[in-house]
Amino acid sequence: MPGILEAPSNRSRREFLAAVARSRGLHRGLVTPPRTAAAFEAYLRRLRKPAHVGYWVRTEEGELAGVINISEIVRGSFKSGYLGYYAFSPHDGHGYMSRGLHAVLREVFQVHRLHRLEANIQPGNEASRRLVRRLGFRCEGFSPKYLKISGGWRDHERWALTVEDWRTRPRTG
Repeated sequence: MPGILEAPSNRSRREFLAAVARSRGLHRGLVTPPRTAAAFEAYLRRLRKPAHVGYWVRTEEGELAGVINISEIVRGSFKSGYLGYYAFSPHDGHGYMSRGLHAVLREVFQVHRLHRLEANIQPGNEASRRLVRRLGFRCEGFSPKYLKISGGWRDHERWALTVEDWRTRPRTG
């Protein structure tokens, strides 16, 4: 994997759970990452299944900056998956997730040979919407009460990128 990415592993469990704890305010209402050792173990078990792939984003100094997951991968004629991601404080807003996602898109389309990747984003999450737009995703629609997060059903916009779009997108670095 390119230098900014790392495969999730149990050896960094303490660091991961500490990053989740210090990022609660950043994540509130947007994502519910694993917060306990048991939830973390379940997350790693899920990533060992063929329908899931996970990446951790690291800073140049080796600090954990964020998480990128591809879930519910369907092979065969569909060749599609769902993109999920979140940053950790204090590394949010510093370009790590953008660089990490650029690297993951290469993996998704060249190594895993998917045709389509979908990201579902809450309408109020402007930073996430800007990020996927910069990466070449297009908004395809709106799903009311799409996903239950932090105890509430949240509306989401559906954003998608195909391998053809990815190949012809303007290069942004």
